[in-house]
Amino acid sequence: MKIIAIDPGYERMGVAVLEKNPNGKEELIFSECFKTSAKIPHEERLKLIGQEIEKLIKKHKPEAMAIETLFFTNNQKTAMHVSEARGVMLYVASVLGLPVIEFSPVEIKVAVTGYGASGKDQVTAMVQKLIKIAAKITYDDEYDAIAVGLTYFARNGK
Repeated sequence: MKIIAIDPGYERMGVAVLEKNPNGKEELIFSECFKTSAKIPHEERLKLIGQEIEKLIKKHKPEAMAIETLFFTNNQKTAMHVSEARGVMLYVASVLGLPVIEFSPVEIKVAVTGYGASGKDQVTAMVQKLIKIAAKITYDDEYDAIAVGLTYFARNGK
């Protein structure tokens, strides 16, 4: 079973493709932190996000999309932009026929660390212990996407 997992964002979006092998072990196939520039118009940034998700789905051919639900902060403008970007991601998944499974931040933290109030450092440390990561990761968004994928497999067992 292969999935695409997403930590939705507007400026930075974490994306990971994971596969559960027949032996039951999760394998990281691909991960990245896709960034858009604040110097380009809003609608162009959304278009780039959609194109990137579509490209990755067509390249890796996952069977499902796992995505984190939004955690709203005090910054309403950022929340709206992330909501819009997330809508683009869900739209692309729908057009390409991918089922979407959503997980809250607490669900992801519990699945990866065993504790729903874990910090980013704890999530990152556990992701590094749970799955082999070949390349250096710079942004937390990428670790978060991998954590979303690990949550999918922990919850669905496939």
